[in-house]
Amino acid sequence: MLEHKRSDFPEGFLFGAATSAYQIEGHAFGGAGRAMWDDFAATPGNVVRAEDGARACDHYHRFADDFDLLKDGGFDCYRFSTSWARVMPDGRTVNPDGLDFYDRLTDAMLERGLKPCATLYHWELPSALADQGGWRNRDIAGWFGDFAEAVMGRLGDRMFSVATINEPWCVAWLSHFVGAHAPGLRDIRATARAMHHVLLAHGTAIERMRGMGVGNLGAVFNMEWAAPADDTPEAAEAAALYDDYYNHFYVSGVFKGRYPDRLVTALGDHFPIGWQDDFATITAPLDWAGINYYTRSLLAPNDGAWPHHHAVEGPLPKTQMGWEIYPQGLHDFLVRTARDYTGDLPLFVTENGMSNADVLRDGRVDDAVRIDYFNQHLAAVRAAIAKGVPVQGYMAWSLMDNYEWALGYEKRFGMVHVDFETLKRTPKASWHAFRDALAR
Repeated sequence: MLEHKRSDFPEGFLFGAATSAYQIEGHAFGGAGRAMWDDFAATPGNVVRAEDGARACDHYHRFADDFDLLKDGGFDCYRFSTSWARVMPDGRTVNPDGLDFYDRLTDAMLERGLKPCATLYHWELPSALADQGGWRNRDIAGWFGDFAEAVMGRLGDRMFSVATINEPWCVAWLSHFVGAHAPGLRDIRATARAMHHVLLAHGTAIERMRGMGVGNLGAVFNMEWAAPADDTPEAAEAAALYDDYYNHFYVSGVFKGRYPDRLVTALGDHFPIGWQDDFATITAPLDWAGINYYTRSLLAPNDGAWPHHHAVEGPLPKTQMGWEIYPQGLHDFLVRTARDYTGDLPLFVTENGMSNADVLRDGRVDDAVRIDYFNQHLAAVRAAIAKGVPVQGYMAWSLMDNYEWALGYEKRFGMVHVDFETLKRTPKASWHAFRDALAR
């Protein structure tokens, strides 16, 4: 069972679950256009068994049942994303069927008393825009602004909250420098431009939505605690650089209007011309900020190319993803973000959860290890709140097992088990634990 109950948190604290469009909807349905994840998955070697999101969890047809699971679990809100390639198959022209789908989705949430928490972009860039350079092209800021206006012109009056872009580090660094996510580039110049353009697109969308009268606008940052692998100055510098390009870059750009000095020195020649003039847009005022947190990394120096470091395996228990379970990092990020960047602005934990090798036996999934993970991280949230950090909600990742990007369907993060052959949903012990805790 969960060791925490609703009354352990401040009045009005929100509990929710999160998903994303491409991971659950079934991208082949409803007139969606080709997305760059379709292209990435179709390229041999990129995705386990070349699996894609064409069917995924078929949430497109089954969302009513999925929302019943949220309601019956006692959750207050649902963090979902809208697919750019569904709403605008060519990236620019609205598909009425796509907007109609999210219209039905919104009404179904509200009918069940769920607060709709939209994220505009969770990585499914239309292939037509990827063909024009995608996040390397400065024009994407205007394209994304148009997308935001199209979606929120239909849904904005019914949203509890709206975030712009999920996990800028993944959109830029993981996808353009590491090459592990679509579009699968390993190009330092492309990376620097994507890092800047993703924030320019964020600020552009905030300005557009604010101008439409849409309220409660925020940004979602993924953060990974960076620690030195040993006590040497070289390891400390490796961790500090990792912290800069993984964590500080994006929140510093949005809330302080500047980038860390280490990264300006290393990447400044690769940033687009005139990048310094864009901070007036990038720093568009926000109503809240979200943190997605899963793990930490231990960094050691090496003699390779910049950034001259690598991660080493840590000693702590690990999830199925091989990620260390380090709840202290969530506490420390909440404290640091409020202290150094956001002040009194409300903070939300917008993703937190673990992948586990769950097995369905006799109609049940006993994921006690996931319940323990949630217990540890909720304790970290409570400790931050006790220090005065204005945390106002926690959203578990994920509602259900789904398409885990380059790892296909073999990693399970859900509180609800999905049989990917029959698509049958089975609530796991962790779902029952949340249901019981939220009722107390």
